[in-house]
Amino acid sequence: MPINESDIEKIAQLAHLEISHDEVVFFAPQIAEILTYVEQLNEVDTQDVEAALGGLTDEGEGTDSLRDDVTLPSLGQKVALAEAPDPAAGHFRVPKVL
Repeated sequence: MPINESDIEKIAQLAHLEISHDEVVFFAPQIAEILTYVEQLNEVDTQDVEAALGGLTDEGEGTDSLRDDVTLPSLGQKVALAEAPDPAAGHFRVPKVL
């Protein structure tokens, strides 16, 4: 997948990063190389590979991840907001991010 400088600028914008034109020129070929390397994974035949449930460690393999999906009662609004530092009108109030 070819990547160009406008792609790098768009990625930086989406990530809220301020980068100079020199940095765009510097990073474009590096990211293109990374994408080329990752695209090689599409060539790997995974047809006969068994799904790894619970992770790749012995502990993960020993975890029963096939439990029944059972609906449980929630905490409720009053209990959930009881320890909130700044609840407002039945909601969590958080600092403004943008």
